[in-house]
Amino acid sequence: MPRRRYRNHLPTRPTWRCAACGIAWPCSVAKLRLLGEYRHDRLALTVYLATLQTEASEQLTDIDPAQLTERFLAWARARA
Repeated sequence: MPRRRYRNHLPTRPTWRCAACGIAWPCSVAKLRLLGEYRHDRLALTVYLATLQTEASEQLTDIDPAQLTERFLAWARARA
């Protein structure tokens, strides 16, 4: 059986779409990977995502900033 190549679910700039699946980044796979990677430091995840959101807002000028906040940060909030 041939070995499959799996692309990383990373953002492509300036479109901010997932390099692997083509949907708006962070896609669900990227979110799961980030939550796993930052499972012991949710604050660091939030800082990382806020930094990327700032970069994305400079490139995605046609998208409402509130939508970018929802897309980049809202899902990463700690659950009570």
